[in-house]
Amino acid sequence: MGKYEYRFNRDTLNYERIEKTWQQRAKTFTIKTLSSVIIACLLVIVMYYNFDSPKERTQKRNYEQLLSQYSILYKKVNTMHNVLLSLEKRDDNIYRAIFEAEPIPTSIRRAGTGGVNIYNKLEDLENSKIVISTSKKINELSKAIYIQSKSYDEIEDMFRNKVNMLASIPAILPIAIKDFKRVSSAYGYRIHPIYKQRIAHMGMDFTGKINTPIYATGNGKVVKVDKQRGHGRRIIIDHGYGYKSVYAHLNGYNVKKGQKVKRGEIIGFLGNSGLSTGPHLHYEVRKNNKPINPINYYFNDLTADAYDNLVEAAANTGQSMD
Repeated sequence: MGKYEYRFNRDTLNYERIEKTWQQRAKTFTIKTLSSVIIACLLVIVMYYNFDSPKERTQKRNYEQLLSQYSILYKKVNTMHNVLLSLEKRDDNIYRAIFEAEPIPTSIRRAGTGGVNIYNKLEDLENSKIVISTSKKINELSKAIYIQSKSYDEIEDMFRNKVNMLASIPAILPIAIKDFKRVSSAYGYRIHPIYKQRIAHMGMDFTGKINTPIYATGNGKVVKVDKQRGHGRRIIIDHGYGYKSVYAHLNGYNVKKGQKVKRGEIIGFLGNSGLSTGPHLHYEVRKNNKPINPINYYFNDLTADAYDNLVEAAANTGQSMD
């Protein structure tokens, strides 16, 4: 700091040298030092908030790259999720419906992928939220894909059995269309010819001549060849896949219990046994041990016109015979 300073004298129009006291020099030094410190601090603050250090720039660049990669991965995961949802919908509503299989419950498809602590080891990582959320989505997707793959394995097995199932479903008339005279009673409620009460009729009745051949309506195994008070002589065939067929009021048998039969094979002969008012066949189809309307299962040997005629005949039945 200078010991002297110069001042301009207006009277003499000359600069005059004036010696500073130590107090003046100390004051000047202090002011200049403080000013420099304040300016330096301001510059540091401005630089800190407006300019990144090389390390910060590197970290920010790496973070932006990570976000970009995460965004791409997230979109791919979402795309895979949407594709999987489409596959699941077709699986439940088309493939499983074709094979009469129950849809997979949502509780199984969306089951948890593990305990809440499986992601603890990721919490110490940089950008842990991004890593954990992505890991969760990928794990959930992996579980759902595994379940869907197992479902397709089941459908493949069902497909392989479909040929057998189609051959086993009772899908033809139990009596040749040329051999029965008429449908004497349809499926549903009607007045019983003997009891004279309104009783459910769980099958269809076909009138015809005694000893007219009766055919197995699908592949299966004969599980009953017996005589019952109401049905008289009857045969019950288990076709598998939940289906059974019943043939009642027969005059005679052409099969034995435990025998395997093919669709179209003669199993018995039309008769008038049991509680019956005339020669006829009482025929039932059961699914999971519950009677269902047999008229829905004649699709294998009737043309559209013949089927329409049969439906009309069933709708205009007169007095039933059992």
